[in-house]
Amino acid sequence: MSAFQKLFKQTFIYGLATVLPRMLSFLLVPLYTSEAVLANPSEYGKVSIIFSYFVLFNVVLAYGMETAFFRFFNKEEDKDKVVSTSTISLIISSFGFFILALVFQSQIANVIDIDVKYINLVIWILLLDALAIIPFAWLRANEKPMRYAIIKLLNVIINIGLNLFFLLALKHLASEGNIFDFIYKPNFEISYIFIANLVASAFTVLVMLSFYAKITYRFDSVLWKQMMRYALPVLIAGIAFSINETFDRILLKALLPANIAETDIGMYSACYKLALFMTLFATAYRLGIEPYFFSHSKTKNPQKNYASILEFFVAFGSIILLAVVVFADVLKPIIIRSEAYWEAMWIVPIILLANFFLGIYHNLSVWYKITDRTKFGAYISVIGAIVTLVINFVFIEAYSYKASAVATLAAYGTMMLLSYYFGRKYYPIPYNLKKIGLYLVISISLSALSFYQYRGEYLIGIAMLIVFLGLVIMLEKNQLKQILKR
Repeated sequence: MSAFQKLFKQTFIYGLATVLPRMLSFLLVPLYTSEAVLANPSEYGKVSIIFSYFVLFNVVLAYGMETAFFRFFNKEEDKDKVVSTSTISLIISSFGFFILALVFQSQIANVIDIDVKYINLVIWILLLDALAIIPFAWLRANEKPMRYAIIKLLNVIINIGLNLFFLLALKHLASEGNIFDFIYKPNFEISYIFIANLVASAFTVLVMLSFYAKITYRFDSVLWKQMMRYALPVLIAGIAFSINETFDRILLKALLPANIAETDIGMYSACYKLALFMTLFATAYRLGIEPYFFSHSKTKNPQKNYASILEFFVAFGSIILLAVVVFADVLKPIIIRSEAYWEAMWIVPIILLANFFLGIYHNLSVWYKITDRTKFGAYISVIGAIVTLVINFVFIEAYSYKASAVATLAAYGTMMLLSYYFGRKYYPIPYNLKKIGLYLVISISLSALSFYQYRGEYLIGIAMLIVFLGLVIMLEKNQLKQILKR
């Protein structure tokens, strides 16, 4: 059980690094959707569209180098060469993008229909985030989760603190002749949101300067070509993931009438946040297991451990799915402050389940990562992106964001099934399909009943949750005892 204990320990700390900052960032949703800041969903829609482009460009600027770094860091004897080669590669590409983007920022703004003043801030943030990729990967690869967690937490504390200052306090502090009067600008809320993000990203890079100071800066062109061959399919997969994750906002703006597009995007994006609990769990789990997959790939019978990992993930994910669905209407007014956004609550169970399927897919993807068949990850992700695009293009005009939610579920479900199918062929893992299937069928069925049939009847919902929790404890009690004992 030592390998599992190590995995759960690291996942717990990475979970803190992800969950606590994201839980703190929950403050931003009530803040943005409040009457005092972005009471109109269309304004929040503008912010959501810009963040959609953030996701896409972050993937492009990383171009799969983070995953390649993990693979070659565990594969090569000269680890310093891997660190320096990947770092130099990202420095050159990041500054190359930065210069080109600044030169052509007006043209970019026209193409994607976003105000150029926001584009300028976005370019700086993308540069700083790209420069932090390898330092964070190095911390994970060297199993330094506490330092990773502290830096991530400080980043979000700064971001949230500045959001609260700019959006709530600054207006009241500003007065004639006061230094705050020089900073304050009316109707500048969206810019303040990105300025806060920029300062937090700058802080992160500043903290990471010690990493840049101690590496040797040796560029190995042969190694770089090998890493790029491994990374490019990951890049394609990442672009496809970004399409699945956020491109629906862009399509909603393009395909819906202008007078309702940004409003629908704002409502959709706000209610989408209620699926954050599942996203947090899946992300924390992925951060813990990705280094584990590579470091244990050469141990005796790693497939058995991989199978148990998925079983635990599905068990805990099923509990989270049902719990959030049962209490969705309790969480709603806490997180989304204005009733103007609540119309889109229909999507919450759909998006929760979609992110659950995505987490299962990440667990199943071990087979193509450790066998160097990353091209399959690209193929599967592209198929998922095609599913997303087709459903959105066909149904958005009739069903708006409901089509986008169903498209996300269909895409991630398809990817999950395809990964299992090909994994069984190229790297068989003895998954306990009966138990996994039992958890999925029961949790999904109870969630659907709770939300669409007994919504608001909390005694029934809580009873469902208790029964399911009891089932999981009964089936997993031996494994849980061993983990908790240590």
